[in-house]
Amino acid sequence: MDLNFTPEEEAFRQEVRDFFAENLPDDIRDAVKNGGELTKEIMERYHAILNKKGWLATTWPKEFGGPGWGPVERHIFDEESCAAYAPRIVPFGLGMLGPVLQKFGSKEQQDYYLPRILNGDDWWCQGYSEPGAGSDLASLKTRAVKDGDEWVINGQKTWTTLGQHADWIFCLVRTDPDVKQQEGISFILVDMSTPGVEVRPIKLIEGGHEVNEVFFTDVRVPLKNLVGEENKGWTIAKYLLTHERTGIAGVGFSMLELEEVKALSKKIMRNGKPLAEDPLFAARVAQAEIDLEAMKLTNLRMLFTAQKNGSPGPETSILKIKGTVINQELKDLRRRALGPNAAPFPGSLSGSNLDVAPEGHANNAARYFNNRKTSIFGGSNEIQRNILTKTMLGL
Repeated sequence: MDLNFTPEEEAFRQEVRDFFAENLPDDIRDAVKNGGELTKEIMERYHAILNKKGWLATTWPKEFGGPGWGPVERHIFDEESCAAYAPRIVPFGLGMLGPVLQKFGSKEQQDYYLPRILNGDDWWCQGYSEPGAGSDLASLKTRAVKDGDEWVINGQKTWTTLGQHADWIFCLVRTDPDVKQQEGISFILVDMSTPGVEVRPIKLIEGGHEVNEVFFTDVRVPLKNLVGEENKGWTIAKYLLTHERTGIAGVGFSMLELEEVKALSKKIMRNGKPLAEDPLFAARVAQAEIDLEAMKLTNLRMLFTAQKNGSPGPETSILKIKGTVINQELKDLRRRALGPNAAPFPGSLSGSNLDVAPEGHANNAARYFNNRKTSIFGGSNEIQRNILTKTMLGL
């Protein structure tokens, strides 16, 4: 099932393809292809390459420095960037805070923060989840109390992705403890260099340091760092999460993963014949491909709806659920195809399948384990199903 693109859209696709062929450095491409570490330095270089071209903030309108693309252009760009083994852009400033400031921020906040996000002057991280307030985010306990012309913040955030690199964090904090949970939350911007902010690493199952705990002890923040109205942060939180869940779907990356799994299954031999001819394995690959094609069309429909309405709706939960499930299935298929050669440590590699495995296959177990998180973060898939039943089915 292929989408039919106009000649103009196909010309744009070729322009994007040529751009990546000419401008994406080999070391960055190899790091993505081989499952290597995407360091802050790598991400900053890639960020600057896209910004110079004007293709960094793909969802931003021209008035704020974006390319002003429609849904089809964004879809094509995502496909081609993944096919070129370009990194996924760190989303916190560009894909989450940027749209929030454009809709809810003051003119002063827009003029100051948005150019700095584009230029890479500020790295942002997200201060939402807390111990005991993950999927039940509205139960968060981090407090912000007014003291003169400042907020004084005390509390803890957890699972703060790339917080060790961040200059700023956008936080949900409780500013009124005496009202309904959702009605007493505010959205505040905090400089990570402020006294009282402490970042502690959390080591993941595959050994990586990607997430952190962030502690706030009498952290003083100017009142002007409040985004939108006091105690109206839950509205902003939901708006931001719809943008986050659209990005989590990762359609382009799943398309690339599918092609690699199919190519791998044609090379690896099991019982004297290619794995692709194994009926059970082939059936799983076929089902994943069917699901992915359906999600591509759903993704485009939602992009058009978001363009028409100005923001994504609750149906983005569908993308979040299906996108993460499909990608986890594809990573499991790759792991099963490689068998022992998917082991996380190069010293454990052995067997006749070693020569036909793709570059970087020693990292496949690490990728698989790391990817288990995607059905939990951004709102667990179980919670997303509840959102859909309430907001779309009225149950």
